[in-house]
Amino acid sequence: MELQAATVASVPSIRCSLSTLESIDANKYHADCRGSPSQAGGRGAEWVSKGQRATTRFSNRSGNGPTMMKMAMATAKGSHLRSCEAGACLHRSRLGYNAGKSQRFSHICIFGGIEASSRGCASTPTKFVVKDRCCRHPGVLLPNASASETMLITEKEKEEEGKIGSDGGWTELTQVCAILGSQWGDEGKGKLVDILAERYDVVARCQGGSNAGHTIYNSEGTKFALHLIPSGILHEGTTCVVGNGVVVYLPGFFKEIDNLEAQGIRCGGNRLRVSDRAHLLFDFHQTVDGLREAELAGEMIGTTRRGIGPCYATKAIRSGLRVADLLHMDSFRVKLEYLMRDAALRFAGKFEFSQQLLDEEVERYTNYGRRLEPYITDTVHYVNEAFDKEKKILVEGANATMLDIDFGTYPFVTSSNPSIGGICTGLGLAPSKIRTVIGVAKAYTTRVGSGPYPTELFGKEGDDLREAGHEFGTTTGRPRRCGWLDIVALKYASMINGFTAINLTKLDVLSGLPEIKLGVMYKTPGGEPLPSFPADLELLNQVEVEYEVLPGWATDISRLRKYADLPPTARAYVERVEELVGVPIKFIGVGPGRHDLIVRS
Repeated sequence: MELQAATVASVPSIRCSLSTLESIDANKYHADCRGSPSQAGGRGAEWVSKGQRATTRFSNRSGNGPTMMKMAMATAKGSHLRSCEAGACLHRSRLGYNAGKSQRFSHICIFGGIEASSRGCASTPTKFVVKDRCCRHPGVLLPNASASETMLITEKEKEEEGKIGSDGGWTELTQVCAILGSQWGDEGKGKLVDILAERYDVVARCQGGSNAGHTIYNSEGTKFALHLIPSGILHEGTTCVVGNGVVVYLPGFFKEIDNLEAQGIRCGGNRLRVSDRAHLLFDFHQTVDGLREAELAGEMIGTTRRGIGPCYATKAIRSGLRVADLLHMDSFRVKLEYLMRDAALRFAGKFEFSQQLLDEEVERYTNYGRRLEPYITDTVHYVNEAFDKEKKILVEGANATMLDIDFGTYPFVTSSNPSIGGICTGLGLAPSKIRTVIGVAKAYTTRVGSGPYPTELFGKEGDDLREAGHEFGTTTGRPRRCGWLDIVALKYASMINGFTAINLTKLDVLSGLPEIKLGVMYKTPGGEPLPSFPADLELLNQVEVEYEVLPGWATDISRLRKYADLPPTARAYVERVEELVGVPIKFIGVGPGRHDLIVRS
């Protein structure tokens, strides 16, 4: 079969609003064959006509502006698309870039890892039906399109739209989007990342370690509990990145991979990349974590005892081991021995160093290094190159702002920066590249571990809220402390992170309450209002919270998908939070499932 070249202007329009195109007449689509031939390994669409096969390829061509990706599409009577592999691209229109000296494309339609079955015959326009995801970008619209050719969406996609209940809020997402926790963690960040991931090419973690726990559900309702691997791993066309700011516990990392692959989730083939600059967390870090907590006795921080703090401590004093050290096992042994001897000296009689223990660890990590080698990447270069190629990047925050080592309730915090600055230091992305920052907040608040918590509920009220929201830690299983939504803390987190939107989760948990309270102001014991969230923990433990009381709603809202369908009192609650914080609430969670979400325009 011969491929016919044509200009972009002659190509009819395709538009897909979410993920799947129902059918395309292969006879109508011509090829834009400009640009260099594909490099080896390029992937594209396989077209079949009258027993003959031809595979189109895409290539990257770098000019003065961002890299441009091209796709050649076949045209021949009776042809149909048999399969389309990840990476094939169809461009939209051009926009001027750099005063017209070079060009950039504004939208890309990416066909990712799909299979297509043919329908029709050679004498009629041949159609194909996509069985899985086809387009991860919000839409593709080429010139010279008739109205009938601009919307080709499956009934499945319409159903997905209906399940999520979109009012159009997806259109405000930008090339780099950050999802950050705004409270004390466990807000439901992983669910939003999972939902948005199909619209993004790269999903990246930038800080924290296996102390983070994200519980998500796939479209079949299967539950996945992730700790190190980004939630985007459930989407076949997405590349997941563990950035340089993450501390990596390799036994847990490989356990997650094994569990995912046992459930049919592919993690190999460049789907997962680990920074060569990320620090390694060892078993002795976990031992030290527990020993330090024991020393604090009644003043324990309440850590997960996963070794996160001690690992960041060795990083800060410049004696830690990084992923890149696994490529040089001769010096790896020397560095590890120094770390273990130092820990044994600090906790003499409680942690003992021995050559046998060192030998066992070196042997284990020699094997881990071999297995990890295909995943090791210079992720700073990778992420920034992806940005330059106009790939879309989703940053998955771990922990939350009120646990930030600088801005949280220190010392009852984590050991990293889960706020906006952690993205820059933990991925190497410049601040100017981050245009969308979504803060995730529960419709109430929870906290695990010790530390001040001004709006905490005690007794039956707190117990009932915990049971209704199933508030038990993903990582530790510990019961979470529960309380009313703290507007003071939420405004503080928004000020630090510059939230452009809020995802208010678990609104359904408040159903059935006769009244709901919002903590809108802190006052000193003397009655003086505080202007913001205080650093002084003694003061924070004594503040009096001023509440606004709003009427509740009795109806179950978990099956609702349109904002207008919520009870008036539920909408009033959402809008009052929005008004107090000064940030639009674009996403509203009404249940634990992937589709239990209302998206507001």
